[in-house]
Amino acid sequence: RESDHRAWTPVSCTVTRQNATVQGLTEGKAYFFRIAAENIIGMGPFTETPKEIVIRDPITVPDRPEDLEVKAVTKNSVTLTWNPPKYNGGSDITMYVLESRLIGKEKFHRVTKEKMLDRKYTIEGLKEGDTYEYRVSACNIVGQGKPSFCTKPITCKDEIAPPTLDLDFRDKLIVRVGEAFSLTGRYSGKPAPKVTWLKDDIVVKEDDRTKIKTTPTTLCLGILKSVRGDSGKYCVTVENSTGSRKGFCQVNVVDRPSPPVGPVIFDEIHKDHMVVSWKPPLDDGGSEITNYIVEKKDAHRDLWMPVTSATVKTTCKIPKLLEGREYQIRIYAENLYGISDPLISDEMKAKDRFRVPDAPEQPIIKNVTKDSAVVVWNKPYDGGKPITNYIVEKKETMATRWVRVTKDPIFPSTEFKVPDLLEGCQYEFRVSAENEIGVGEPSPPSKPIFARDPIAKPSPPVNPEAVDKTKNSVDLSWQPPRHDGNGKIIGYLVEYQKVGDEEWKKANLTADSCPETKFKVTGLTEGLTYKFRVKAVNAAGESEPAYVPDPVEVKDRLEPPELILDANMAREQHVKAGDTLRLSAVIKGVPFPKVSWKKDDHEVSPKADIEVTGVGSKLEIRNTAHEDGGIYSLTVENPAGSKTVSVKVVVLDKPGPPRNLQVSEVRSDSCYLTWMEPEDDGGSVITNYVVERKDVASAQWVAISSSSKKRSHMAKYLVEGTQYLFRVAAENQFGRGPYVETLKPIKAVDPLHPPGPPKNLHHVDVDKTEVSLVWNRPDRDGGAEITGYLVEYQEDGADEWTKFQTVPMLDCVVTGL
Repeated sequence: RESDHRAWTPVSCTVTRQNATVQGLTEGKAYFFRIAAENIIGMGPFTETPKEIVIRDPITVPDRPEDLEVKAVTKNSVTLTWNPPKYNGGSDITMYVLESRLIGKEKFHRVTKEKMLDRKYTIEGLKEGDTYEYRVSACNIVGQGKPSFCTKPITCKDEIAPPTLDLDFRDKLIVRVGEAFSLTGRYSGKPAPKVTWLKDDIVVKEDDRTKIKTTPTTLCLGILKSVRGDSGKYCVTVENSTGSRKGFCQVNVVDRPSPPVGPVIFDEIHKDHMVVSWKPPLDDGGSEITNYIVEKKDAHRDLWMPVTSATVKTTCKIPKLLEGREYQIRIYAENLYGISDPLISDEMKAKDRFRVPDAPEQPIIKNVTKDSAVVVWNKPYDGGKPITNYIVEKKETMATRWVRVTKDPIFPSTEFKVPDLLEGCQYEFRVSAENEIGVGEPSPPSKPIFARDPIAKPSPPVNPEAVDKTKNSVDLSWQPPRHDGNGKIIGYLVEYQKVGDEEWKKANLTADSCPETKFKVTGLTEGLTYKFRVKAVNAAGESEPAYVPDPVEVKDRLEPPELILDANMAREQHVKAGDTLRLSAVIKGVPFPKVSWKKDDHEVSPKADIEVTGVGSKLEIRNTAHEDGGIYSLTVENPAGSKTVSVKVVVLDKPGPPRNLQVSEVRSDSCYLTWMEPEDDGGSVITNYVVERKDVASAQWVAISSSSKKRSHMAKYLVEGTQYLFRVAAENQFGRGPYVETLKPIKAVDPLHPPGPPKNLHHVDVDKTEVSLVWNRPDRDGGAEITGYLVEYQEDGADEWTKFQTVPMLDCVVTGL
């Protein structure tokens, strides 16, 4: 039974010997066997093999290796190869033993002690010129087998053989895009040749698609998923020291073409057909374009209709169109290998496109003389029909009517010489094109031109000279050129050159920035010397330069200051208060003087506006007041000197208040007022004074004099006992000034005097500390009722009197003595 089965299988039932051969076993499988003896009575018990038995042939040493060959011989090495023995003796080969024998010796010697399993070996370190023969044996688990047959005697020397090349491909190879291709062959040569692949004379390198495989005898270049760029001339070179061989193959990777090149050009458009054209594909796919397929489609439908599928021209007529419908055209290119992607046109409406020609662009006028001019224009779009004539018209710039310059046809030339112009008149020209449909719109008018002979460059300016200078500028002046070249002088170019330099620098960049015959050159360096020259410019160009005769040293020209007074500073100025004061003068001097204004030798009031220009100065005070009067002085000063002028300014105004108002000689019905004239009479003579009074209990002032020229007044008609205030103001021709008022009220009473002395003073009683006195009234009371009597006493021998008291009656008792 098989070792992995339980069932026993009978092998034989009639064996009478003590051995048996079991047939039909499977090599490599394990089996158990059992045997039972049988007699007439029956079968005895089985006896079983103690362990499984694996079925295999009996093991011997291997056969001899086969095909021992010499692959390479040099002066100091030999390379051998061989094939395994036909039978390995029933066990795997464990190693090979390689042996050599020097010719002339008897014994073979083992070449290497290493355990060698490869079937190729190079014996090195041999002596040049020695001759050997070789044999090889195989070993397995049992032992070493018979040696192979010996090689022929091999002498150690370098083998040389020129390269040979046997190619498997033809001169030309055509491959479809995306397919792989390979170029293979065989080669030989001693020493081993070097293999090189080139494409279009450039070395081929391996990448994801390009594979190069070279064995000692074969060579191969393979390209996966080829593209059009793989087309080219491939070359393989096999080369060693004895020579080289080359093989060539022209590979053409072909594909369907790329789309035709757009845009689709609509050469003709009609109501029922169109003519379109296009350009061939940029890439014909490596094969000649054999055909173009043209289709049309109504822009509002999805259906493409064939026009032609058999044309090699790049133009096609699209027939059977419906007028007014919009169409699209698509075009395919075809070659031997397929049809390209399409080129699709823009939408185009089918309608007749013939019309009158477009208006030409603005014409250009050249070769102008006093009686003629040449008009030049570009051909416009012809409207679909060829242009048959051009119409040239002229008009004077200020006129409104255009006139044809000739009735003769003008074609095909696009320029015309217009005759019969009036010298000095300004003209414009325009051009229209005509075809069989009609006359198109005229062009824009040309730029206006004057009919006059062409101008030449002017002659140089006349007599340039330096007329003024400062520390950084020079003023130049000259006369116009004698000949303007028949053209208006646009202006002048001024140039300067530092003495010692070669370069002339421009003082102005354009002629129109200096239209006058003078110019100030600025930005010069103080102390340096410069040359100057001037050129005149007209439309024809620049004249020859005219030079300032002598170099000019740049420094300030000193001129002492000069003042030219305006009328408002020539004499004493009178200004009415509230008006504007203006003082001004023209100032000269080089360099321009420093200007300063003073009033009464002090700074001018901040309310004054002072303006200084390059030619003078002005002082202005608006809304003048009386205090703005005084002596105003203007001083101008430069390094060459100084000059001062003064003017007295009187601001005319109302006078100030009178001074020192005094009241005297007060009576019961009058008083006397005196005062002094005001400090400020307002610049005008005081004409009169106004005197007013007021009862202190009243709010109203009453005039008591308004025409007094004197500085005093007798106030009459006062009411006795009433208290009064008085005030006085001065008047001049400009009005009444402020009032001055009495400081305290004045009572209208007659003047008072001290009373006379009491009469008949005597004592009537005496005590040790007091005295009783009596007296009589005085003769006069001084104009007022006596209000009391003052009693004084003095100790005998003393100097001073001591006040006792004031008493109302005519008696008194003095106590405390």
